[in-house]
Amino acid sequence: MSHPLLFDEIEPGLAFTTSGIVVTESHVVQFAGISGDFFDVHMDDEFARDAGFPGRVAHGLLCLAMLDGLKNRAATRFAAIATLEWTYRFHKPVLIGDRIQGRIRVLDKRATRRADRGIVRLQVEVHNQDGVLIQEGLNVLMVRAGARNEDK
Repeated sequence: MSHPLLFDEIEPGLAFTTSGIVVTESHVVQFAGISGDFFDVHMDDEFARDAGFPGRVAHGLLCLAMLDGLKNRAATRFAAIATLEWTYRFHKPVLIGDRIQGRIRVLDKRATRRADRGIVRLQVEVHNQDGVLIQEGLNVLMVRAGARNEDK
């Protein structure tokens, strides 16, 4: 898809898989600095192992942010104006070195009072390199509607 999909071009059932990204130590450290979340399970291998993990665990919200980035640069993408809601569950830890990838499916859409926008609900999933479901949720987007500039 060469252009982001406008509201009228989006149909319930549309589904796609994003590219993937490997979660690095740099991602975790930088996210800790940005968010202020220096919780030991993210920063201290020994603490994480004592808690039952094989090593440090990436922040759940880091992986959600990475999913949003993967979604926004996917071959299929939306002419989004704003995110209105995230309803989200964290199922499994993401470890440094894991490769994550998103699966996106349009659940439904509805028009708004304004003709230049609509609301789209997306089912989102994050899977690791082994295909294991790591995170999942609902993303509600406000999406631009109307004719394309080149169509006018």
